[in-house]
Amino acid sequence: MNKKTVKDIDVKGKRVLLRCDFNVPQDEDGNITDNRRIVAALDTIKYLIYNDAKIILCSHLGRPKGEFKKQFSLSPVAKELEKLLGKEVKLSEDVVGECSKKLVQNMKDGDIVLLENVRFEKGEEKNDPEFAKQLASLADIYVNDAFGTTHRAHASTAGVAKFLPAVAGFLVEKEINFMSNALKNPERPFIAILGGAKVSDKIGVIDALLEKVDTLIIGGGMAYTFLKAQGYNIGNSMCEADKLDLAIKLMEKAKEKNVKLLLPVDTVIGKEFKRDTESKVVKSTEIPNDWEGFDIGPKSIELFGEEIKKAKTVIWNGPVGLFEFDKFAVGTNSIAKILSEVDATTIIGGGDSAAAIEKAGLTDKMSHVSTGGGASLQLLEGKELPGIECLENK
Repeated sequence: MNKKTVKDIDVKGKRVLLRCDFNVPQDEDGNITDNRRIVAALDTIKYLIYNDAKIILCSHLGRPKGEFKKQFSLSPVAKELEKLLGKEVKLSEDVVGECSKKLVQNMKDGDIVLLENVRFEKGEEKNDPEFAKQLASLADIYVNDAFGTTHRAHASTAGVAKFLPAVAGFLVEKEINFMSNALKNPERPFIAILGGAKVSDKIGVIDALLEKVDTLIIGGGMAYTFLKAQGYNIGNSMCEADKLDLAIKLMEKAKEKNVKLLLPVDTVIGKEFKRDTESKVVKSTEIPNDWEGFDIGPKSIELFGEEIKKAKTVIWNGPVGLFEFDKFAVGTNSIAKILSEVDATTIIGGGDSAAAIEKAGLTDKMSHVSTGGGASLQLLEGKELPGIECLENK
């Protein structure tokens, strides 16, 4: 990565505004159900504590739409951070108001203040320069370690960099290095597995990956658009009728580029969108009317598995079935298990794939599990990320 990181600057005694991604899921009682994103920020926070910085943390949580809503308070995050760091974390009642100013004024080296949810401010998502300036005025240095939001140009992810020296945290550095190394200089065979519901979400990614990979495996809901494009019957399966021509073009491009493009050869179908619906396995080319494809079948798992086992670099983005229902999670879990056993660099592109890996308890078996679905998709597409672009070059 050619951007400066927190190691390239002197932080001793400085007020450091550290943008993290603490957008964590909670249950009805406000208990955090998955603290991975908080844990992911600890390396940078500990480095700043060790190097005597004054640490001002900020993050968004949920979509409060520019107003204070108690259920989106970062209070549970402050408690979780205290537990993980064994150190007091003072939560400000506001973002750039009297409370935050006062807390920051009274900080000693190594102290931590967490500002309240930045999305309580209307100026955050609008990237309002006035709000960005107020936020920046609290600190001497800006560090972006919120990889999951780097694809958005908001005040706390890009705006503040206009007013402060801006560098990357360790998580952002790690994310960029893993993704860009895989794309620029992959050890081959290089395989990408793409799942998820819609082709339209992944057009740019498929197009970009066809320039780089040796094999492209397509599963999930979007596989049915490719099958339908070839004239096969897909019953009631998910399909984007306006993307059939595009699917054909992508398949032609794969041929031109000598990329092996694999689609499911068999499918687990269900009668209706229900957890306990009647189900059976059929050929992907023969899905009966009134039935719907929900997962890849055993032959597809075998076919994809054989291919993955040859790989030296694998990128996976998007589940290959309706993994929220256990009955249709077999394909996704099998791919996760195969990936956990291959001798290759395995990169999981955030979002639902990361959730599936976590659910299967295989996170530690992967080379890298990204904390940002949208951001990693944009990186795969070769797009610039506003939250990275604004940081200082080395």
